[in-house]
Amino acid sequence: MFGYYLRLAVRSLRRAPILTTLMITAIGLGIGGSMTVLTVFRAMSGDPIPDKSSQLFVPQIDPWGHGHGFGNEPPDQLTYLDVEQLLRQHLARRQSAMYGVGFSVIPRDASQPAFDVDGRAVNADFFPMFEVPFRYGAPWTADDDRRGADVVVIGQRLNDRLFQGANSVGRSIDLDNHTYQIAGVLDDWQPVPRFYAVAFGAGAFEDTDDVFLPFTRAIDSHMAWQNINCNKPPESSWEGHMQSDCVWLGFWVELPTEADVQHYRSFLDHYAADQHRSGRFQNPPNNRLRNVREWLDAEHVVSNEATIMMLVAFGLLVVCLINAAALILAKFMGRAGEFGVRRALGASRRAIFSQCLVETAVIGVVGSVAGLGFTLLGLVGLRATLTTTIEKLAYLDVADVLIAIVLALAATVVTGLYPTWRAAQVQPAWQLKTN
Repeated sequence: MFGYYLRLAVRSLRRAPILTTLMITAIGLGIGGSMTVLTVFRAMSGDPIPDKSSQLFVPQIDPWGHGHGFGNEPPDQLTYLDVEQLLRQHLARRQSAMYGVGFSVIPRDASQPAFDVDGRAVNADFFPMFEVPFRYGAPWTADDDRRGADVVVIGQRLNDRLFQGANSVGRSIDLDNHTYQIAGVLDDWQPVPRFYAVAFGAGAFEDTDDVFLPFTRAIDSHMAWQNINCNKPPESSWEGHMQSDCVWLGFWVELPTEADVQHYRSFLDHYAADQHRSGRFQNPPNNRLRNVREWLDAEHVVSNEATIMMLVAFGLLVVCLINAAALILAKFMGRAGEFGVRRALGASRRAIFSQCLVETAVIGVVGSVAGLGFTLLGLVGLRATLTTTIEKLAYLDVADVLIAIVLALAATVVTGLYPTWRAAQVQPAWQLKTN
């Protein structure tokens, strides 16, 4: 019977092409608008490292106390004094301090002009801790960390620009008039959001850094930082900044088990308590130890505006579905005479209901295809009109396509239940008499 109902549905839709087009367009616009926003929202709120997000943590220590703009929360970053102690204790399986730096790259080819790139000073543990893939070579060693060696890991994009994608391990690169040896070249690595660098609005959806160098090398070279917050002006010298309570460093640790987490949390509390007793910290311990998902939530990577936009988009979907329901109802009521004749010839209400439901499902299938088309147009429009960072978010994957199809079918069938039920209630005797 399904095949029979399907043929009837297709024939019925062909008989009223304008009404059919209006219904499909209403459903397609609703699905397209909501899926465009949902696709971007899912990318923004996704887990950037699902295999390890529950094992990677950001320690936060409050050296300032209340009344410094963070409410009851500790600052997002750490002081150099605190990072130095955390590195020395090394209580995690892996750990890395980090901060953003900038370089001027000077190509060996004198005909090419210098250009600027973003970099990040990190420890060697950064790469295995975050499962960073390598195309060539490997990270520098722990001994390179201790020595502050002149080594770097460069990104795929920079390697393509300077070395045309060839294996550049062992070759030299000039950064700010200083020569570094390339230890490794990253493969394509674009975590979304860029969870390791979101503090103080550092750019959750920016490109991966082009250059990574040992943290100790950056400190020894007095490389300037990109973000710093102070509760009081520090001394102007480099050493004055190092000894101040200005926060400017990120820190990540890998803690594989719950016991490791509790042990590290206890260490942070004891450390802060010792600093409070010594007079360096103004208040009792106010620490946090957040995993990746908790950290992204705390940093408001998904803004309230994005949530409101998603609600508005689904409000549009509801409006479009209500319009589609009205059109479906008008179509079915216009065929009341046909249904009355079929009932008089022996068709049951269930048969009429099934036929109308199949017709509604056909509208939903075609509407889902139209919705995917509108979604693609919406994403193309976002890429064309917004910043380049939206390119990481404005794309459809298999999950998004399946969501769009299921959403369109479910929404259309649910929307069509009332018109279908009304069509099945046609009284054959009354309808024949009226006609």
